[in-house]
Amino acid sequence: MTADRRQEPGAAYKHRSVLLDSAVDYLINDPDGCYVDGTFGRGGHSRLILGHLGEAGQLLGIDKDPEAIRVARELETRDHRFHCFHGSFAELDAAVTGQGWESVNGVLLDLGVSSPQLDDASRGFSFMRDGPLDMRMNTEQAPSAAQWLATAEETEIADVIFRYGEERFSRRIARLLVARRQETPIETTRQLAELVSEAVPKKEKHKHPATRTFQAIRIFINRELEDLEAGLRAAVDRLATGGRLVVISFHSLEDRLVKRFMRDLARGPQVPKGVPVTAEHEASDFRLVGKASKAGADEVSDNVRARSAVMRVLERTDIRNNSQGSA
Repeated sequence: MTADRRQEPGAAYKHRSVLLDSAVDYLINDPDGCYVDGTFGRGGHSRLILGHLGEAGQLLGIDKDPEAIRVARELETRDHRFHCFHGSFAELDAAVTGQGWESVNGVLLDLGVSSPQLDDASRGFSFMRDGPLDMRMNTEQAPSAAQWLATAEETEIADVIFRYGEERFSRRIARLLVARRQETPIETTRQLAELVSEAVPKKEKHKHPATRTFQAIRIFINRELEDLEAGLRAAVDRLATGGRLVVISFHSLEDRLVKRFMRDLARGPQVPKGVPVTAEHEASDFRLVGKASKAGADEVSDNVRARSAVMRVLERTDIRNNSQGSA
């Protein structure tokens, strides 16, 4: 999500959000418009967006994480153009309505877990640091990863690890986990990482064997793909003509979903074979802007997590509405 490292409150952030400048350049089309940063994080994108907005411009920051919202509220007190909403970007429609906005000029979604979340052992996102097995982006909601793993059926655990982690040894992992939890509760990241390492018979070069399992459980616990589907639909429904949806993904499941969603909208309504095609059928209210972008070598060298980042941009054109209006 971002490349920021955890800092003390009020301290400067040494690292920049991934694809920061290019994402904001694509997003802003009217300095006096209304924009949504659907994944505020620690405010890397939001601060740059505000730097590009005029006095009349407005920005709404959304985040699930109470820690992120604490930072957002500090920014809200310092800049009258900024507003924050504690929740998921799946609730974008309600958040925008709460501001009294009919439409927005742009929406930015920087997906996945943020570096501050990964770097904080108490959040339980990373197998690199021992801590409680939590993994919740919103710590005010239940269940945590440990709570779910303590009660879920073996088949459900295996299905989650396979579906969201694409882990081919998901059944072996689930079987060992269920057997082991009868002896000792699985409550820490180290316990889970060691258990997965024991269950996986073949190790991938340069990849920790627990990588896919941790990703899968995190995605499931936070309903990340369900929220992404809902957030994408809400975003395009609120885009004004010329408005853009900018999405940065960090793993293949997210990117495939975003790519398919944007591609289908840009193609426009599809009609069955043999049905006469009219100009109205051919037209689409959206277009893809450029090709998928990736982080440059400098960003990757500064933050290794940037190597998997992919950015896609969709713009509302309202071709059909414009053509009907000019007829």
